[in-house]
Amino acid sequence: MNENQNTSTTAAEIRPPLTPGLTGAELLRWYWTLDELTALARAMNVARHGGKAALTARLAAALDGLPLPAAPDRRRPATAQLAEPVDGDTVIPAGQRCSQVLRRYFVEAIGPGFHFDAFMRDFIAQNPGRTLADAVAHWHATRPDAARPREIGEQFEYNRFTSAWHRQNPGGTRDQARRAWLAHRALPKSPEGG
Repeated sequence: MNENQNTSTTAAEIRPPLTPGLTGAELLRWYWTLDELTALARAMNVARHGGKAALTARLAAALDGLPLPAAPDRRRPATAQLAEPVDGDTVIPAGQRCSQVLRRYFVEAIGPGFHFDAFMRDFIAQNPGRTLADAVAHWHATRPDAARPREIGEQFEYNRFTSAWHRQNPGGTRDQARRAWLAHRALPKSPEGG
């Protein structure tokens, strides 16, 4: 490829300004920060709450003049939460969150290495009626799985990129990874969604 072809390809691949004149397809083609998407949603009077993926879907539909996907409820209904004192026989109620009350109990029962990881968050959310002692047993039973590397969720684009970059560049610095990210996000997304 000669220099002129490279320049024209690069010029065609410059990220457009994020404006209401964009198409939904063009919006989806590029990486945008949540702040950028929120500002566009505000300018277009599109609901701004919910996760980044939901906001992006609403904006793409609005840009294309399509019906907007339903916005998620802004608040969870209030549910009774556990209060201290709690012990191993305490039953987890429906709707219990991973609260500071639970954190203090688990640190006491498990030790200072305790943290709410995906396994514990899921256990608390999906097992009303079970006891805190059951949750402690679940913590210990899931440590082998928790120690294995896990894929970073698609919504955490920056974390996914920098994790992969550091695997490919083990001696690289945080500043180098950040510069690589800025260069990467200035490019259109690949057709596979990366």
